[in-house]
Parts: sequence; C-alpha cells; structure tokens
Amino acid sequence: MSKGRVEAFSDGVIAIIITIMVLELKVPHGERLGILVPLFPRFLSYVLSFVYVGIYWNNHHHMLHTSHRVTGAMLWANLHLLFWLSLFPFTTAWMGENHFAAAPTAIYGVVLLMAAVAYWMLQQAIISSQGTDSLLKKAIGRDWKGRLSPVLYLLGIATAFLSPQISQGLYVVVAFVWLIPDRRIEHALVGKDT
Repeated sequence: MSKGRVEAFSDGVIAIIITIMVLELKVPHGERLGILVPLFPRFLSYVLSFVYVGIYWNNHHHMLHTSHRVTGAMLWANLHLLFWLSLFPFTTAWMGENHFAAAPTAIYGVVLLMAAVAYWMLQQAIISSQGTDSLLKKAIGRDWKGRLSPVLYLLGIATAFLSPQISQGLYVVVAFVWLIPDRRIEHALVGKDT
C-alpha cells in the first residue's frame, strides 16, 4: 500500500474528529452575550482538544514523510492511534459539559496517555520497517518530548481527583511543549535530500 493512502485516510479521520468536536458546541438560544458564559468550559475543552488533534496531525504528517513504504504493522499501529484520537470528541464534551470535574478530567488524561502510547507504537513500527539506518530514529534522537509527555499525563490522571485544575494544567503544559516547533524530522529529510 502506498503511503499516500494512509495519509489520506488519516487526514479524513482527523477532519471528522475535529468536525464532531465542534458540533458538540451547541448554539445558545438568545442574543445576549451573557448566555455564552455557561458554554465557556465546553469551549475551553474544545480549544485544548483542537490543539492536541492539530499537534497529532502535524507530527503524523512529518513522521510518515520519513517512510517510503507501508507495512502491515504500520497500518495496525496507525489504526490504533486513530482509535484513541477518535475518543477525543467524547472526552472533550464530557469534560466541558461537567465543568472540568475530576472523573471526566481523569478519563480525558487516560485518552491523552493512550494516544501518546499509540503514537509511540506507530513511531516504533516505522523505525522497525526502516532498518538499522532508520531516518526517523536519527531524527527523533533521545525524544525527550516523547518521554516527558506520558509522565505528565500519568501525573495529571493521578491528581485529577485531588485537584482537577492541576491536572488540566499538566495537560496544557504537554500541549505547549509540543506546540514549540520541533524541526528534527524536517532537518533529517533536508539532510537526506542533499
């Protein structure tokens, strides 16, 4: 199978995920600005999840660019990642609807953690398919972001029942860590092309 089919399928699923998330933002009845106030928690959870989906889409795109062929292991690992990403609309809506209560915040963290694990598994499947001279392995290096994120997610899950605000703060920190442009793969691809 060509890499293009995997990218197109993944892009379609991610587009649907974003669409479902925004459809959960119900239009209020009325014209006063004050009626938007109760929707604010839902909107904040949407923004956080939109950022996360965007980060996954961006990194997925870059990661697949290091590969020239697709293996069965890569297909299954990609589906595994898409499964966890497809749960973002549910956990986003639940967390926002319940004003960032402890249980929804913890479950949101579990989905974030599992998406990170699934991304790592896809990364490993690509590295395995590339052999000893894996361009992706060279590009990610020690992968401090990939190692730090699950630790912060676990802390967020653990603290959700003590302080949902701290938990959510940890999820935001992970998002900010990944928002900082990471050009490792781009640099590896440029070095390969020269």
